[in-house]
Amino acid sequence: MKSLEEIREFFSRDRYATESGAVIEEAGEKYAKCSIELGPMHRNAVGGVMGAVYYTLADFAFAVATNAEVPGTVSLDANITFLRSCKGTKLICEAKCIRDGKTTCYYEMPITDENGTLLTMVHITGYKTGK
Repeated sequence: MKSLEEIREFFSRDRYATESGAVIEEAGEKYAKCSIELGPMHRNAVGGVMGAVYYTLADFAFAVATNAEVPGTVSLDANITFLRSCKGTKLICEAKCIRDGKTTCYYEMPITDENGTLLTMVHITGYKTGK
């Protein structure tokens, strides 16, 4: 297993996510925990967190969980359900493998705030390209 620092170094090239503030907190086999500290750039015109911020965080956590050891898994399908608005200052996403098949995988990614309030649920089906 690669060290957390090696994984962070590899994913530092994922510039959209990292320049948006995404940070890898933990990474393990078929698992990742990532977060974003919210700032003014993450807000929409009425002060809520932009939906794209939630998706960016989930997509990044999925990428880390599926590609930290063996790169080559891409998103095939994604579903996001917004459950409540964020009142906190930090988003936390845990990517958990539900099914890992030969060519596809399925991940569940709850997104909470720093208080543990469930805000969004994301599901991504991945395709293993073999590259």
